[in-house]
Amino acid sequence: MVQCRRMSNSTPRRDFLAATSAAFTTQIFTGNLRGANDKVTAGFIGMGRMGNSNLTHAMRQENLNVAAVCDIYEPNLTKAMEIAKGQAKAVRDFREILADKSIDVVCISTPDHWHAYMAVEACKAGKDVYVEKPIGVTIDEGKKMVEAARKYKRVVQAGTMQRSAEHFQKAAEIVKSGLLGQIAFVRTWNYGLAPQEGIGNPPDGDPPAELNWDMWQGPAAKRAYNKNRFGVDPKAFSHFRWFWDYAGGMMTDWGVHWLDIVQMAFNEQMPQAAVALGGKYWLKDNRETPDTLQVTYEYPGFICTYENRNSSSISMFEKGGGILFQGTKATMFLDRSLYRIVPERNSTVEAVEVKATSSGNARHWANFLECVRTRQKPNSDIENCHKSTTTCHLGNIAYRSRQRVDWDTQKETIVQPELRKYMAREYRKPWKLTV
Repeated sequence: MVQCRRMSNSTPRRDFLAATSAAFTTQIFTGNLRGANDKVTAGFIGMGRMGNSNLTHAMRQENLNVAAVCDIYEPNLTKAMEIAKGQAKAVRDFREILADKSIDVVCISTPDHWHAYMAVEACKAGKDVYVEKPIGVTIDEGKKMVEAARKYKRVVQAGTMQRSAEHFQKAAEIVKSGLLGQIAFVRTWNYGLAPQEGIGNPPDGDPPAELNWDMWQGPAAKRAYNKNRFGVDPKAFSHFRWFWDYAGGMMTDWGVHWLDIVQMAFNEQMPQAAVALGGKYWLKDNRETPDTLQVTYEYPGFICTYENRNSSSISMFEKGGGILFQGTKATMFLDRSLYRIVPERNSTVEAVEVKATSSGNARHWANFLECVRTRQKPNSDIENCHKSTTTCHLGNIAYRSRQRVDWDTQKETIVQPELRKYMAREYRKPWKLTV
């Protein structure tokens, strides 16, 4: 059986959240408990590469029935129907899935700017949710997602699936155990060498006939169609990630994975401050987010950095990305393939390397469905991913404002009043995010 953590009145900061979280226990949900063999009926929204990956992993779970797949881009929908093998109906408006009372859970794998609205509406519709990371494009969106999960007593699992991989869990235990000694510095990174033309500079134009461009933009600002803003590429993950209207660049796309594990290893601590420098120094395309970035976070007791570059692939351990926990007794490297412990000179810690043996994705889905049955907290509960996503937003805010950003964890706000404008965004009508 996949282990879930019991819902408790743990860490929400608002009085409302504290009160509702206190009620979120198995006892409250006795009437909703499912038997071990009961099937969960699911709807999938957003059927790009990540959506179809989630669909594939979910269909391997014996206790899941796929009722519907939804996308507003016909080629994506066609591909999803092929994966579903005729078991699901094709839907073009996500609201149809939310209104379907026969659907128990929804998986949201849309571009980031849709995550918060759809997740909150799904909670209001009485559905449990699996929502991809990052959970939103602003800090306030994350707050409302946590509030909705608690208010409507829903299980909400975020797509930071590394938390379900056994070797990541073991690595976090090693950090907590003190085996590495005192850790004063942690490094996270993504390095690569991309062609200087990057994703190119296509002109604005008319959207393809098989795409509902206005619906795709949704609550984001209305923009002319640009091939890169939509960004579907058969050889790459969608390029919408590189535009501020829809996402937060590599900081939120990959940085959230590494920083999520760092915060898991340090008992979900959040940084007290962030500073950042970067820019577009190499790529000549029309993306808005930086191609070179370094963010430094001050946590209680240690410093953590996130680095990204597209102009050089040479890296530590010959790895394009990962985490280094650098302790006084040993340093541990960690990525999706393994963890490796390298002792300091004269240390009694033994060198060790442990390779990954399980799929974080498969275990993450198994954990989610188990928690849907038991009404307990999943491995990547929405509150934890809200914290990790917020950490990434603080890095981007520091970069975009060119200022140090101080974070008040208790009040969940930026200390500098003039920087709080970055915590929220205005939704384009008729969309409105309300819990």
